[in-house]
Amino acid sequence: MTDPADEAPQQPTAFDLVGGEARVRELVDRFYDLMDLEADFAGIRAMHPQTLDGSRDKLFWFLCGWLGGPDHYIERFGHPRLRARHLPYAIASSERDQWLRCMAWAMEDVGLPEPLRERLMHSFLDTADWMRNRPG
Repeated sequence: MTDPADEAPQQPTAFDLVGGEARVRELVDRFYDLMDLEADFAGIRAMHPQTLDGSRDKLFWFLCGWLGGPDHYIERFGHPRLRARHLPYAIASSERDQWLRCMAWAMEDVGLPEPLRERLMHSFLDTADWMRNRPG
């Protein structure tokens, strides 16, 4: 006999709603393009290496899994340990807010629907706020 719960339709993940790997890559690339181009994001840009290629890959790999898709980051590096990995960088409210504004702008630019952007921003805010390690 088949369990009716096994036949229940799967809810799409945020990864599915974003549009899979190609769209996550597009989002990440736009995020880092904005960070590199816009003076408003100079504070967070200064925390990154001169070339952003490695940062782009790591955020892409991380976001794929964080959104409910493939765990590329974990396969390569193990548990993300986000807070521990970011402790060497001075992150206060200003840096948190720059990151969030940059991501909001990138999500809008790549055309994510408003309800999805709002849902993701709530989750990004929780994570970004938890990353603060300096007063202010």
